Amino acid sequence: MVSRNATLPIVAIVGRPNVGKSTLFNRIIGDSRAAIVEDRARTTRDRMYGDAEWNGRRFVVVDTGGLEIGAEDSIEARVQEQARLAIAEADVILFVVDAAAGLTPADEEAAEILRRTQKPVLVAANKADNEKRELEAAEFHLMGWEETHAISASHGRGVADLLDTVVWALPPETDAERERKRREDEAEAWARDVSAGRLEPIVVGDTDDEGTDDEDETDLGGEEASARWDALMAAESDDEPPAIAFVGRPNVGKSSLLNALLGQDRTIVSDVPGTTRDAIDTTLPWGRSEIVLIDTAGIRRRGKVASGPAAERYSTLRALKAVSRADVAILVVDAADGLTAQDAHVAGYVVDEGKGLVVALNKWDIVEKSHRTFDEFVAAMRRDVPFLDFAPVVSISAKTGQRVQRVLELAVDVWGERRKRISTGELNRLLAAAVERMPPPVAHGRRPKIRYATQVGVAPPTFVFFATDPASVHFSYRRYLENRLREAHDFTGTPIRLVFREQTDRRPRRTKRRASTARR
Repeated sequence: MVSRNATLPIVAIVGRPNVGKSTLFNRIIGDSRAAIVEDRARTTRDRMYGDAEWNGRRFVVVDTGGLEIGAEDSIEARVQEQARLAIAEADVILFVVDAAAGLTPADEEAAEILRRTQKPVLVAANKADNEKRELEAAEFHLMGWEETHAISASHGRGVADLLDTVVWALPPETDAERERKRREDEAEAWARDVSAGRLEPIVVGDTDDEGTDDEDETDLGGEEASARWDALMAAESDDEPPAIAFVGRPNVGKSSLLNALLGQDRTIVSDVPGTTRDAIDTTLPWGRSEIVLIDTAGIRRRGKVASGPAAERYSTLRALKAVSRADVAILVVDAADGLTAQDAHVAGYVVDEGKGLVVALNKWDIVEKSHRTFDEFVAAMRRDVPFLDFAPVVSISAKTGQRVQRVLELAVDVWGERRKRISTGELNRLLAAAVERMPPPVAHGRRPKIRYATQVGVAPPTFVFFATDPASVHFSYRRYLENRLREAHDFTGTPIRLVFREQTDRRPRRTKRRASTARR
């Protein structure tokens, strides 16, 4: 399986280099920055997938590298393999040519490759930005395909008519597609309810806007409100499969690890740093469900990115964007180099984004080691980069396949930890025991009181602590509470968020009011 939505038909965009395939890909899926676009041939290398919808029909669009017969080097040969794989799996093929350049020998060579397939082929004569170019695009009918459309992918001209033809050429809608559409309609109905405020979450222990002193509202152990909040949290659904991104410096083996997990050459692997440019999504069956694996470009130091070519800057931005949309990141580290400052920088970005993290020591097969080497590496990492003490570490070899499946098992476990929920009652029992064991330290002559806590979110797990003078709760005590949470509920591989909010103690005022009533 290679597409994010395996039940959907596939439309492959192919053609010789630099005819605007990536621009058309971005136009169809509605994201102008999904694939790297640069006025330079051979920018795209791996297959890029994106979901699209037109006239009520959903399909997957595949962007490919330039289709050529003679490859100049080993990397270009792998690009050609990727393009041919896209043709093989497609239901409809969009053959993109350049109306401004006219029919070229390279177009004829690409056409020869496409004539061998039995798939429907639609010709898109791109860069037809005006009526003159549209007329000139008529020469592409000479290649023999009836459906030839003059378009401008950059301006959108003629693209709607092209998509009408694409939908007409797709195979009939399957039962799986109809079932997926039904589930998506239900999800959209849920989203409308949330946006309309009909499912607004309840903040337990907070006061209302008018600051009333109603005893039920200020009851910090409000069982009814807690139960309602816990029920809402439990009802939260997430139909999206886990998304796992492979991140790290260039040439540490991210693409090799992905290919080892898939058992196929999904992405191009080379000893040349920077071979991968786009963020490549691939779906993999996992048990009764599926997971999405995202291969990313190597993230270089900021100075090298700023002084490098535009494609390299875009690659880095897409790698960081892939982390933002992933659930878990697998930080691939070259075991021969150890954990470098740049590795720590990438890991810090993952933690700042609140994503799960697994550290994979790749190329373990070439490391000179004893039975203590791995433990010594982990101890050094915990010491030198203490903010990663929650992340599991595994030694692997993408080349030999050693423990590569363990990496994925850990990532899926971390995905589950990110969605772990603690009931309000259990959380507050844990809090009471922690405070009794070690009260918050005195600050500015007063000791802050932590009165109540509730979990307000998952992915990452987020907890709100209501306290008097929350700003004076020292960071070391916040760390202490985090450690107590991890001791009791693990949260392996995921950062957790602790938020402290003001909780005024109004009980003395209620006591005084009751006393005056008694005197009367």
